[in-house]
Amino acid sequence: MQIKKAYEIWSSIYDSNENKTRDLDVISTIETLSNYSFSNVIELGCGTGKNTKWLIEHANKIIGLDFSESMLAIAKEKLNSNKVEFQIADLNETWIIKNKSADLITCSLTLEHIEDLNHIFKEAQHALASKGIFFISELHPFKQYAGSKARFTDDSGTTVLNTFTHHISDYLDAASNNNFQMLEIKEWFDEEKTNEKLPRLISFVFRKED
Repeated sequence: MQIKKAYEIWSSIYDSNENKTRDLDVISTIETLSNYSFSNVIELGCGTGKNTKWLIEHANKIIGLDFSESMLAIAKEKLNSNKVEFQIADLNETWIIKNKSADLITCSLTLEHIEDLNHIFKEAQHALASKGIFFISELHPFKQYAGSKARFTDDSGTTVLNTFTHHISDYLDAASNNNFQMLEIKEWFDEEKTNEKLPRLISFVFRKED
């Protein structure tokens, strides 16, 4: 299904349906970013604000970007804070963000819906201040190789979204091409004991170099 249409439908149950990928992403975001200090944040693909809630407690200003009006409506209803500003945005286009205005950009469970990683890193390079941090948490490509995609189940059945597979080298190449240095890379596994041997998520921390 077309990505935007799917998220408009998914929005009403996104926070409540069973979703191991969503839940592990919250853990990866908090555990990783707890090691960094930041003030001005741009959150790419903020959705219903699942990570925005934690970011509000640690930053002075957050701009949350998402292309789904329904997802943002839920985020606005949940999070009543003068620290956060939500904007409708297509990340495939030029971001309407002041250059060098952020010291942290976060991107969670979003890039599997973006074909051109180089564009994302290019826009992040413009938006980040010197030595700014770019945190990415995404479905692991190993899971994608095995057939995993963003999907949800509601009363009408299971909906599978259109996605793009990005290899680890694709992230590293896009970062290098846009003058980012990788500080961290980590693979995240499901916490409960299962027979699943593949990591569910991969996260990166990049730093903008001058």
